[in-house]
Amino acid sequence: QVQLVESGGGLVQAGGSARLSCEASGFTLDLYSMGWFRQSPGKEREGVSCIRMQDGDTYYTDSVKGRFTLSRDIAKNTMYFQMNSLKPEDTAVYYCAAAARVGCNTLMNLYPNTYWGQGTQVTVSS
Repeated sequence: QVQLVESGGGLVQAGGSARLSCEASGFTLDLYSMGWFRQSPGKEREGVSCIRMQDGDTYYTDSVKGRFTLSRDIAKNTMYFQMNSLKPEDTAVYYCAAAARVGCNTLMNLYPNTYWGQGTQVTVSS
């Protein structure tokens, strides 16, 4: 059974940092792409960043480039999301996502066969 368990997040001041983790179980990571989506009230779920676990190739949406860094630890079945220089507009529920045998372009466009974590709130105060 595929499970994605997120941790991290919370309340952060603007300009500060936060680190999210997503621990995966029930599947072989190197066959997957994994990523982070976020959703704030009244907005659609947005693909923020993705990593192809096999080779570490990454994607970032323009609004987070240079501020957020996605990495993986295959041995720990875990993906990490380091978020620096946070802005109030980064406030959202962040969801870990994973999909098998697809690239980041597909995952970031809400691929139907995506596994989801439960979500973790990140609130950036001004």
